[in-house]
Amino acid sequence: MAYVPGVALLAALAVGCSAGSDGSASDADSKPGGPTVTTAPPGKYRTLPAPCRAVPGSTLKDLLPGVAELPQQQQEKAFRGSPTVTYDTDRKVGCSWKSDAPDSARNLSIDFERVVSYDPAVSDDDRARTLYAKKETAADLSGVTTPPGPPEKPAGSTAGEETGTGKPGGGEGSAGPSPSASGSTSGTASGTPGTPGGGGEDLRPRVLDGLGDAAFLDDLLTRAGSTAQHRTVSVVFRTSNVIVTVRYGEQPALVTKVPDSKELQEKAQALARKLAEVISE
Repeated sequence: MAYVPGVALLAALAVGCSAGSDGSASDADSKPGGPTVTTAPPGKYRTLPAPCRAVPGSTLKDLLPGVAELPQQQQEKAFRGSPTVTYDTDRKVGCSWKSDAPDSARNLSIDFERVVSYDPAVSDDDRARTLYAKKETAADLSGVTTPPGPPEKPAGSTAGEETGTGKPGGGEGSAGPSPSASGSTSGTASGTPGTPGGGGEDLRPRVLDGLGDAAFLDDLLTRAGSTAQHRTVSVVFRTSNVIVTVRYGEQPALVTKVPDSKELQEKAQALARKLAEVISE
């Protein structure tokens, strides 16, 4: 039998083990046919506009009657607005204004929210679409998103029961509670959202066309006890991964006066369209 020195034998064994280890590591690292992880694209918008400077001065003067009558220093303060307290200005910002005129008080607020998805499989746009859908659902626009035809007169109905409301509780043409019978309602019989009248104009809460990727309008009339009625019109729209909310409200000085729904809706929508342009700049 040939004699192999101990040192030579150990060297041969070491080489063999090393080769085997390298082969195993190489086999373990290579995973042919493994799944490829695809990251969803980021949203279009990476920043938000400065909210208190997003509304033009001329627009603020129109939305806040009474401020122009104040001394210059007070005017500047009123038009400057109050920024919303937020802990992440890259994700959410807002601003609010208010005015007190002899005949009524007005309040305005705007909010910008930049949606970011932390799920690599879900895009920022898809996440924003989901959040917007939740807001629209919460507004309860069912049955009023499309202007209906003339409602059918139910058997045995009275003139008072035929009065339309801005947010029907039981579908199209159903009667809602009057302001005197409930703490809040979205429509009354006097210049407020309801079934389209002779002019065919529908002022009820509804989905809006031509504003961002999706938009809706809500109209809420509230009254607490013997105080004057307060109407707030909200316009919410989404453009890519940014959701914008505009709230414009009025409370007349007289308890018997109802805020004009048409005026508030028109001005809130006009402002929302201006803000959509500001975001796109």
